[in-house]
Amino acid sequence: MVTDVKKVVLAYSGGLDTSVILKWLVETYKCEVIAFSADIGQEEELSDIEEKALKTGASKVYIDDLKEDFVSNYVFPAFRANVIYEGQYLLGTSLARPLIAKRQMEIALKEGGDAVSHGATGKGNDQVRFELAYYAIDPHIKVISPWRQWDLNSRSALMAFAEKHGIPVTSTKAKPYSTDRNLLHISYEGGVLEDPWNPPPDDMFTLSVSPRMAPDEPEIIDIDFSNGDPVAINAKPLSPARLLAELNRLGGKHGIGRLDMVENRFVGMKSRGVYETPGGTILRVAHLNMESITMDREVMHLRDSMIPKYAELIYNGFWFSPERELMQTMIDLTQKNVTGTVRLELYKGNCRVIGRRSQYSLYSEEFATFEDDTVFHQKDAEGFIRLNALRLRIRNLMEKSRGPA
Repeated sequence: MVTDVKKVVLAYSGGLDTSVILKWLVETYKCEVIAFSADIGQEEELSDIEEKALKTGASKVYIDDLKEDFVSNYVFPAFRANVIYEGQYLLGTSLARPLIAKRQMEIALKEGGDAVSHGATGKGNDQVRFELAYYAIDPHIKVISPWRQWDLNSRSALMAFAEKHGIPVTSTKAKPYSTDRNLLHISYEGGVLEDPWNPPPDDMFTLSVSPRMAPDEPEIIDIDFSNGDPVAINAKPLSPARLLAELNRLGGKHGIGRLDMVENRFVGMKSRGVYETPGGTILRVAHLNMESITMDREVMHLRDSMIPKYAELIYNGFWFSPERELMQTMIDLTQKNVTGTVRLELYKGNCRVIGRRSQYSLYSEEFATFEDDTVFHQKDAEGFIRLNALRLRIRNLMEKSRGPA
């Protein structure tokens, strides 16, 4: 257990866990606690957070608007890689943690804090993500992880502690979901979701309508890209955060981006999570198709081979690792001509590409056509095939010459 703590900077969301942690830190360490909340798109969840933190025992509260930083420097770099974990998860929580930890450490340096704390449990991924980031920034920082120290080992115990100390919380016994929301997604865990056979309740979803309730008419949108990043919707330039927010609105309206999956946590167990990522789902589909006409085949295939490892690094908390930074540099080099426009149809949970164009397009109708052409000599394919078949033919011939095994 960490000792001799004078001032702690706590990553504070105002939810059940961190509200209890704030009071627990004050009582346990008799120290000053500074609450830090990152505004990365929670919206109404931050409306009364300063008052609540001060009433719970914080000596000072930071609420920093990091939405543009989050999308520009964390979401967009990952989406340039078409990042996806275990074929499904778009890493909404994973991408937010290094940003929060980085700013938390900046506040600790500014305020003379000798320790940082977070609300992640000893079973989850977030403890790893926060703490790897802390130590990458300052190897000597003291880290307090209450979930690994206290005896409040259940949601019920936390709610009882909160009630005893007069701490208002939004989590209830009727809806004990653990949620995490930012501009990229919202996640749900716990409660009835812990049984992977139980379907998520219809009234749980926040960002999207059910595809069954989505409009009966499709909506067509254009997304403009420049060097791999989206820059405009329907020819209207938008900042990164405003663009992702608009894609969230459009995707949510049409029931796009819901995901129910069982994933493999870094600590070793399987976990069921339900996610809403409407804007990110649209963005990934659009980016893949922008690349389809602007990226060289071998460059694309080499980059694609890196996606599982890159996603794993982010999921496991290694954003500030040298290997992630190296891979990012390589990925960004592949994006220099990923510029143009993708047209999509949004309809009842589906996002379908119906057009793409680019001044850097490598697509040649002259070569690809099934009609008569003068640029491709079809007989050339014969030698190409025979050369590629050479090792297969030799293998067969040698096996036959050796006879039965």
